[in-house]
Amino acid sequence: MTDTTHTPTEDALVIFTPSGKRGRFALGTPVLTAARQLGVDLDSVCGGRGICSKCQITPGYGEFSKHGVTVEADALTDWNAVEERYKTKRGMIDGRRLGCQAKVMGDVVIDVPPESQVHKQVIRKSASQRDIVMDPATRALYVEVAEPDMHEPTGDFERLVTALQQQWGVGEVAAELPILRRLQPALRKGNWSVTVALHKGNHDARHRILDIWPGFHEGKLYGLAIDLGSTTIAAHLCDLHDGSVLASSGVMNPQIRFGEDLMSRVSYAMMNPGGDVEMTAAVRTALNGLVQAIATEAKIVPTSIYEITFVCNPVMHHLLLGIDPVELGQAPFALATSGSLVLDAADLDIKAVNPAARVYILPCIAGHVGADCAAVALSEEPNKSKEMVLIVDVGTNAELLLGNESRVLACSSPTGPAFEGAQISSGQRAAPGAIERVEIDPETKEARFRVIGSDLWSSDPGFVAATSNSGITGICGSGIIEAVAEMRMAGLVDQGGLIGSADQTGTTRCIAEGRTHSYVLHDGTANGGPLITVTQGDIRAIQLAKAALYAGAKLLMDEMQIETVEKVVLAGAFGAHISPKHAMVLGMIPDVALDKVISAGNAAGTGARIALCNVAARDYIEATVHQIHKVETAIEPRFQEHFVNASAIPNAVDTFPELSKIVTLPQVSFNTSGSGGAGGRRRRG
Repeated sequence: MTDTTHTPTEDALVIFTPSGKRGRFALGTPVLTAARQLGVDLDSVCGGRGICSKCQITPGYGEFSKHGVTVEADALTDWNAVEERYKTKRGMIDGRRLGCQAKVMGDVVIDVPPESQVHKQVIRKSASQRDIVMDPATRALYVEVAEPDMHEPTGDFERLVTALQQQWGVGEVAAELPILRRLQPALRKGNWSVTVALHKGNHDARHRILDIWPGFHEGKLYGLAIDLGSTTIAAHLCDLHDGSVLASSGVMNPQIRFGEDLMSRVSYAMMNPGGDVEMTAAVRTALNGLVQAIATEAKIVPTSIYEITFVCNPVMHHLLLGIDPVELGQAPFALATSGSLVLDAADLDIKAVNPAARVYILPCIAGHVGADCAAVALSEEPNKSKEMVLIVDVGTNAELLLGNESRVLACSSPTGPAFEGAQISSGQRAAPGAIERVEIDPETKEARFRVIGSDLWSSDPGFVAATSNSGITGICGSGIIEAVAEMRMAGLVDQGGLIGSADQTGTTRCIAEGRTHSYVLHDGTANGGPLITVTQGDIRAIQLAKAALYAGAKLLMDEMQIETVEKVVLAGAFGAHISPKHAMVLGMIPDVALDKVISAGNAAGTGARIALCNVAARDYIEATVHQIHKVETAIEPRFQEHFVNASAIPNAVDTFPELSKIVTLPQVSFNTSGSGGAGGRRRRG
């Protein structure tokens, strides 16, 4: 890797997503070589010979304001014969290149797709167990149809409709042309009995026949509940008869190469004509792949999937629908539509499911509080709570609900991707080998940790053997949260977020890095592994993220005119994998007794499953969203005040009496320059 001070004529800036790692390289350097030198997680089995195709990458072109670069069309060398031969023989997605063949010729942004990563992501948004009253929009009905009669010349379809009305009490019925084409053969083969897949959503005036089989059909009907997040797309495959979850799966949202946070994607659409079309195509392609993958995992035919429900934030909502999200990037943050939507899956280019499959998209609450937040409200029902409850759903953007049976408020807050391991020096997505739990002894200042894929702590016998396959590769979101909180409890970090020196802290694990210090969590360099540290930059990234989250909660509390909450519900992947104590030590959530902090798992995904399995739930949430009052953090003057106070760990002004009952935070200060360490401004988005 060349020196970063060279001019662009001598070398080029290469930025990898989703890791965010970057460096300058000599022109002509293969992308695979650049990835290896930066420690980017890009697979290769054949050693760069163009045989294995494991190193597939997707270059991004155009203006990337987030990264400060414009990528020209000739940023990589031309498509070559090796790539053409591989694509011809084995196939490769359009737009992809082989990292071992494509060479750097200019500044470039390179996305490493999940299947090209050595440490493929573990999707943590699994479906929580939930009792749901089954009343699906799609059901299978067996009917016996009267044979045609010369004296009563009615069509086969009309007699089928009559049979449905008489035998099942079904009202008006419609069928598209593909069903009509199959109707007569099915009736005659079934000896005038058929099974139909009949759909009627809460907004449909008529029933619609989605499929037809001769005689009695024993095959099952399936539906998908999809949580379309900024970073992760999680799907649950459900049996529409009993609501059981056959499989849960997920993929990284490929739009991450256009920007890690929502406003970066809006900016990309603004600055690149057709950028919204690119992002829409990317997410729809990923959805089709996810459908195929989850069907394969469950050993079902994808065409037996007849219905999909979606929950998503407003930007993802618009990009899924193919609507330019530009208006969501500026006040008053107007949505093209906030109501629920009922569509054909084909309208969204989702072709892997049944051709007649139907889609229901939950309503949005407001400009930056979307259908995902509505789904959380459907799952957790804060409007039925007697206690004042704060529900926090943290992803790249946080959605918060505060209220009880008298009133519910909502807001979104721009936490950014730090909680998910991005923008962290040794950060990575949740995958085998990633540090996910951390403990630091307050006396010795020594650390021990656990990695994804093993239940052993690093201090336990057998840990090295248990992690020999995955290695210790980096630190994920839950790991960095616990690491920073543990450092604060051990006196390695002061209230302002400064890491002390070795002399100040009494441990050689605190090492100098320029004018700041870092804490060594794991040193694997002796065996060719990574040096995993928590840097001052990492602390700042977590401070910015948690301050935005807490400031959002404080705004809701101000609006509600309360000083404390009675219960906190942690939703999403974050909620399931971080301890309440560490969250409170950081000051991510308001002070409350720890037994009043509970995890709801993937509440948005649960809300999507409820809407999939129960038509009445759709009416309920559509009515409920109109009763939720939106607080707009972007224009509230007190947000910045709360944000600055919340940058301290846990907070510069708010006391945490419940936390102090179980934790005594060391009163240390490592600020020797006389300037405060807790400040910092955050771009609104």
